[in-house]
Amino acid sequence: MKFATPLIEGRLVSRYKRFFADVELPGGDVVTAHCANTGAMAGIKDAGLKVWLSRADNPKRKLKFTWEIVEAQDTLIGTLPGRANELAEEAVHGGILTELGGYASLRREVKYGDNSRIDLLLEHEDRPPCWVEVKNVHWMRQPGLAEFPDGVTSRGTKHLGELSAKARAGERAVQLFIVQRSDCTRLRPADDTDPVYGEALRAAHAAGVEILAYRCEVTPAGIAITHPMSVELS
Repeated sequence: MKFATPLIEGRLVSRYKRFFADVELPGGDVVTAHCANTGAMAGIKDAGLKVWLSRADNPKRKLKFTWEIVEAQDTLIGTLPGRANELAEEAVHGGILTELGGYASLRREVKYGDNSRIDLLLEHEDRPPCWVEVKNVHWMRQPGLAEFPDGVTSRGTKHLGELSAKARAGERAVQLFIVQRSDCTRLRPADDTDPVYGEALRAAHAAGVEILAYRCEVTPAGIAITHPMSVELS
């Protein structure tokens, strides 16, 4: 995924009210950018961090900038959870996610379960459908180890239950973690942050849900999924 226009570099002043981030630009001006990440953003929201913003073309938008990337722990990290879905779709079409290859069509945001929408639905007339839930990951507390979630996610737990139901019905179900940083080689659930989610992930795996994780190369020019990661559930 390439950014449509060059990103604008700045320094984070503060992230507040979940959706807002004040950023100081090189000339000294401070702008307010949209923060599309409503999570805890553990480790990537400290004042003074170098960040990159995209500029919106829509004249109706109140906030003209969106916070895209942050530099933390000596690496570049993608901050937008919604990018993970775009990256996953691009990687399926590009043959990077080899486990998800061989399907004739891909649809996004298809209704399923209890008033939910699946991130990716892969279909082929010769095989059962493949339901793919995508989760964005940025958190690293130990070198090389990505963790999810960085806060309690009842919604994520609900999705695991719905994937499990698909797997038990004989269809293919996949929980795909997209780690928007390049310095991690393995992933595990953050049980101390949300033990309910950790238990649900292991139960989903036992029910037949496939657990996949991939890391990304992040640059101010673009973001791309590159390598598979091991997943530690024990």
